Amino acid sequence: MRRVQVRMRTSTLRRWPDLLVIGAQRGGTTSLFRWLGQHPDVVPSLRKEVDYFTRWYQLGPDWYRAHFPLRMRRAALTFEASPDYLLHPLAAIRARTLLPDVKLIVLLRDPVDRAFSHHQYFSRLGIEDLDFESAIDAEPERLAGETERLADDPFHPLDALNKFSYVTRGVYADQLERWLDQYPRDRLLVVCSEDLYGRPLETFAAIVAFAGLRPWSPPEFSNLSFGDRRPASEPAPMSEQLRERLRERFREPNARLRRLLGVEFTWMNSS
Repeated sequence: MRRVQVRMRTSTLRRWPDLLVIGAQRGGTTSLFRWLGQHPDVVPSLRKEVDYFTRWYQLGPDWYRAHFPLRMRRAALTFEASPDYLLHPLAAIRARTLLPDVKLIVLLRDPVDRAFSHHQYFSRLGIEDLDFESAIDAEPERLAGETERLADDPFHPLDALNKFSYVTRGVYADQLERWLDQYPRDRLLVVCSEDLYGRPLETFAAIVAFAGLRPWSPPEFSNLSFGDRRPASEPAPMSEQLRERLRERFREPNARLRRLLGVEFTWMNSS
């Protein structure tokens, strides 16, 4: 934060981001940030998750701008990646107010696998002490009234929503509708997370083209997402019964997502 405070002295000389990676959490945003940040025509934000439109909005636009390069620095693009932007109810309208012409990228992972990865990650961090099925069962009570508090306090931190939204984060259609209410469809690139890792060369090329950059790819497409690397001990696998329960839960939201975006991912058919 000290470094940001120093850079705020030159905020008016700094660029606004040209692109935002808005989510989803546990969808590959860290890998994409690292890969795209290596492009010779890109200068990434000071840190990956600036979280301005969610956690730090009250600090003001000069604070946000301090995370980006000076205008005099040669770069075709600067960007940041904050996966909580997709989830937060006010992030889209806040972003459009400040950045009406920004481009948006969203990574969408199979919501069942995303939820399980979310739980594994937070369990390893010591944030979650319930097993996966118990956490899914406790989610409605944990999140009750959380977003409604924003009506009284627009800076309410939404701690429970950020931590325990295993199923909620996977209802992508609801979240993307908020962004498409603020931005035209052609400003949003939807990327299947499974394609990012399964077909990285082709998928990354499409991202680079959408961003308006010259063709380039990193030396290797390694998975750089913290928590997706093999842990010291293997977690218990998800039971087939629970997987099927979650598939059924996401069946209708995935159908709405398909209609909303006009895209067809393999996991949409299995949910």
